[in-house]
Amino acid sequence: MRPFARPALALPLAALLPTIAPAQEAPADASQGPAQAIVVTGRGLIDAPATAAYDVQQIDREKLLLAASGRIEDALSSAAGFQQFRRSDSRSSNPSSQGVTLRALGGNATSRTLVLLDGVPMADPFFGYIPLSAIAPERLASARVTRGGGAGAFGAGAVAGTIELSSANADQLGLVSASALANDRGETETSGTFAPKLGQGFAVVSGRWDRGQGFWTTPVAQRVPASVRARYESWSAGIRGVAPVGPDTELQVRLLAFEDNRTLRFAGADTGSSGQDASLRLIGRGRWQFDVLTYVQARDFNNIAISSTSYRKTLDQRRTPTTGWGGKAELRPPVGGAHVLRLGTDWRVASGEGIEDAYNATTGAVTARRRAGGRNSDVGLFAEDDWTLGPVILTAGARADRWTIADGHLVTSNAAGVFTGTATYANRAGWTGSFRGGAVIHAGHGLALRAAAYTGLRQPTLNELYRTFTVFPIVTQANPGLRNERLVGYQAGFDFTPIPAVTFTFTAFQDRVEHAIANVTVATNTRQRQNVDAIRARGLELGTSVKLGQFAFDGSLALTDAKVEASGAAFALNGLRPAQTPKIAASGTLSWQPAPRWTLAMTLRHVGAQYEDDLQTDTLKAATTLDAFARVPLAGPFSLILRGENLTDAEIVTRNAAGSIDLGTPRTVWAGLRVDIR
Repeated sequence: MRPFARPALALPLAALLPTIAPAQEAPADASQGPAQAIVVTGRGLIDAPATAAYDVQQIDREKLLLAASGRIEDALSSAAGFQQFRRSDSRSSNPSSQGVTLRALGGNATSRTLVLLDGVPMADPFFGYIPLSAIAPERLASARVTRGGGAGAFGAGAVAGTIELSSANADQLGLVSASALANDRGETETSGTFAPKLGQGFAVVSGRWDRGQGFWTTPVAQRVPASVRARYESWSAGIRGVAPVGPDTELQVRLLAFEDNRTLRFAGADTGSSGQDASLRLIGRGRWQFDVLTYVQARDFNNIAISSTSYRKTLDQRRTPTTGWGGKAELRPPVGGAHVLRLGTDWRVASGEGIEDAYNATTGAVTARRRAGGRNSDVGLFAEDDWTLGPVILTAGARADRWTIADGHLVTSNAAGVFTGTATYANRAGWTGSFRGGAVIHAGHGLALRAAAYTGLRQPTLNELYRTFTVFPIVTQANPGLRNERLVGYQAGFDFTPIPAVTFTFTAFQDRVEHAIANVTVATNTRQRQNVDAIRARGLELGTSVKLGQFAFDGSLALTDAKVEASGAAFALNGLRPAQTPKIAASGTLSWQPAPRWTLAMTLRHVGAQYEDDLQTDTLKAATTLDAFARVPLAGPFSLILRGENLTDAEIVTRNAAGSIDLGTPRTVWAGLRVDIR
């Protein structure tokens, strides 16, 4: 692994103190009458009335904490249809394969789902993957999953849906919360938060450290002397401050730093990612409501590819320094009680460059050095109005995006550093409009009928445009000529709540991503990113939530028929299912809280069979797993935590390249202590 820096939990708190200082209570002035109460929440603006017109699933804090692995991707899997490009979690996969999607609109490793943390896009600016190990469930208040395209803030990129993550505030976290666990392989997980209230505001200091020898991803029959366990070590640390700057305005500041190192399959096949993020958000909840946000992200990635025949280094992707920055400004003017109007703009810029050396797999000598990258940007204008007419809510919204793809280049040199070639790619730019609209009818007796239609777009990432990569022996080539993806979709369904403790949901949908970017086989062991005509997905999504006394059940089922529409050079893919997309995904969690601070839960998940490749030659068989979680109170603020992953030790195939197999998490049992001081 690359050198690893221990987490510095003492981030610069002093930098936040000037922000928090205004929150100190001022002496009351009797001449001014009773003081106005100031409420600081740490959240964004309240949801617009027509949110219910779309297929939305809310995952609250208690459910997020039931994940047996303690990983955010495990917690989000309770929304059936949520998937990464591969079935591996963020301890045993390459970070660049952590693209997130919904509704089987996959086929490559880039996120087609927009993931926001406190309103900030979290996708890596170069690759488009989500840094999952940096998002700890214990720091969150909730996750909201909205399936289908988006036309609101940061709507460009939300072709499969949006996942909105909200950080927990001081009331939800308590003053001190910490846990330390170990599993049956000797791996450890430690985390903690310190959330003091400062005047009328609060601050949160948090940290997490995960490390372990990992499990064997290589089946016994395929192991060689160079085979190793999937060793991992990651840390993340953050500071968040929230303070009032007026009677109905609050300022939110967030800093996050993380590093993640993994070894995959062979000794020396090391992968690392790191990042430093900062954001500033101003929320106004007065008569003229507003949400103004700005952020900056510095990210890096490195990866070493090892030959599966000589077991020597073939490629060293030494660095991928990338900068992302952007923001948004949203205004909700007081246009009348029956209308909620949202007007705004958002912008995102990503610039980066991959720096790599190619090696001869036999001699170990450097054969070439390459630098490739560019700059993408998007500026959007959006407007959306919700109109309430008694039991009917209508909504309509539009976006206009000015997108640019610029400064694309590939520079090559020999082992001595002498330039051997330079390629520059033409700048491109354009305007694209997106629309969405819907309606929800509250029909009475707990029944709400809803329907929506939408369009959207996604730019190709810098990774898709300029970076060639190897998962030996397969090489996937970049394509600087890729076009934007374009979504057209519609859905209809209902939410039925016959009694407050019981809810059923049903949605039927059809989505079509035109010019979808896929990894297309062009020769033996060679693929290239290409725009196919479209990926079309139609299906059903069902959900249920029941809470009866001490017992609760949450279930989700996604049935999806996804097909590739292709012509020309990619015609061989026409009518086939996209790579890495199952037809069925289901999740169900049964929990029991027999007394305060007690929690016992079991989660059953099933993912149907899917294909490794675009030509459907290699299959990843279906997998069904059973997880468990228990929290048992001990003396005072201490609790015993027990977790079990894949208790039946089901075989989870995560990669199958012509019979070369990688496996997912085997049976794993965790135990540890948790302390909560309110």
